Amino acid sequence: MSELIPAPRSAVAGYGEVRLTAHSRLHADTGTESVGHWLSAALRQATGLPLREGRERDDAGGDGIALRLGPAVGPEEYRLVSDGNGVLIEGGSAAGVFWGAQTLRQLLGPDAYRRAAPLGRDRAWTVPYLTIEDGPRFRWRGLMLDVARHFMPKEGVLRYLDLMAAHKLNVLHFHLTDDQGWRIEIERHPRLTEIGSWRARTKTGHRASPLWEDKPHGGYYTQDDIREIVAYAAERHITVVPEIDVPGHSQAAIAAYPELGNTDVIDTTALSVWDTWGINPNVLAPTDNTLRFYEGVFEEVLGLFPSEFVHIGGDECPKDQWRSSRTAQARIRELGLADEDELQSWFIGHFDTWLAERGRRLIGWDEILEGGLAEGAAVSSWRGYAGGIAAARAGHDVVMCPEQQVYLDHRQDPGPEEPVPIGWVRTLEDVYRFEPVPPELTPEEARHVLGTQANLWTEVMEDHARVDYQAFPRLAAFAEVAWSALPAPAERDFAGFERRMAAHYRRLDALGVAYRPPTGPLPWQQRPGVLGRPIDGPPPSR
Repeated sequence: MSELIPAPRSAVAGYGEVRLTAHSRLHADTGTESVGHWLSAALRQATGLPLREGRERDDAGGDGIALRLGPAVGPEEYRLVSDGNGVLIEGGSAAGVFWGAQTLRQLLGPDAYRRAAPLGRDRAWTVPYLTIEDGPRFRWRGLMLDVARHFMPKEGVLRYLDLMAAHKLNVLHFHLTDDQGWRIEIERHPRLTEIGSWRARTKTGHRASPLWEDKPHGGYYTQDDIREIVAYAAERHITVVPEIDVPGHSQAAIAAYPELGNTDVIDTTALSVWDTWGINPNVLAPTDNTLRFYEGVFEEVLGLFPSEFVHIGGDECPKDQWRSSRTAQARIRELGLADEDELQSWFIGHFDTWLAERGRRLIGWDEILEGGLAEGAAVSSWRGYAGGIAAARAGHDVVMCPEQQVYLDHRQDPGPEEPVPIGWVRTLEDVYRFEPVPPELTPEEARHVLGTQANLWTEVMEDHARVDYQAFPRLAAFAEVAWSALPAPAERDFAGFERRMAAHYRRLDALGVAYRPPTGPLPWQQRPGVLGRPIDGPPPSR
């Protein structure tokens, strides 16, 4: 019981245990059928027990599992009781029951995460007698997965949804487009994937590295792939929030459709999908043609993603081409704007209004604050806490994801064996002591903090093993920060968390996660000679 991650709100131990056997049944009451289907499938694989369906709750018996909704429990909250009547999981919604089922899986031990029963028919599957009452601190407990820089095939995305669910994370921020690749099929604009999803070669390591992988890299998700990903996530009570980057980070789109770029400044027909990293000067032109093009893109995106929020990027948009563009300057004069920052604000505001008219909400990186924040927009605060604080004080909702705290592409140790070291050192303890709500906010302002998110940018992560290494074990610490009501950062029991991680590493092993071991990278996890961009010293606190 003491090995649960994330830590539950309350757990009281009893005396005894429920023993699952070949006679055990699983009953899912009305409204919990999908959770029952998921749980029975997962446990049958792992245990080899038939776990036949119970016709009613009492049919589950003293060695069975029962799932039901409870009116006295909050929407994502659950109550798990294991006693002489068996195991009962009661939630305020199917989501709450699902999170309780994830806790039950942990209680059954690391082998409950395998896809086949361990050798030996005498293996006992037991749950200690206890009562757990639990629920999340935040409604947005997210992971940003960048599939634009290095493409992750569909099966890899489904695997990460399972890993998120196991840690009670409930928002996948799906970064689908960037300068280095366009990863989603748009039927009315086929060249976005025909041309924009492939680059001729890839920089290996940081952009200052002299190394290249001289072979094409790419891939994209068909609309049927996206439907499958969204449905798979929904079964696990995870919302997928798509990101389509505008007006910066758009060279892949301009390479496919040159008229989207600033054609009066550069020869956009000479552009190809970008093969290196950094901030790209080639941005979208602020024209009616560009607006209509992306309205068409977003129309198809809305048909695929039912999420409340749609992310439009809005970050790292250099204004040099707009300053040199007669077309952009004419638009500034036409709209009565002060400068190029206000032009970007107008661009973002257009899509804020467009999305709101269709019942959706815009969210963007904190640069959308520059030139005036679009009405109704929410902010992903990545450049420290300042953007989130400003947005919350102005009455806008915020997701806290400051790079100096929860950018998991940053290195985990200062040692020379750390592969492709990027950014500041962010240890497991650093992530565990991250606090999403800045103390400067009043209680009213703090209510605008929807939650928090860890970000995985994949410039130097060429495959799923590299993504695993950067994500874990730190994502487990982040999940506890997002879910559990922890003390102030300095008062958190990191030693206790490390003790619980000793059990959690065995779960990750069973799931096949290529995490960074506590003792440092294994020989095959190192990348000797591949240049990174380490930053010395502690990161700024704000």
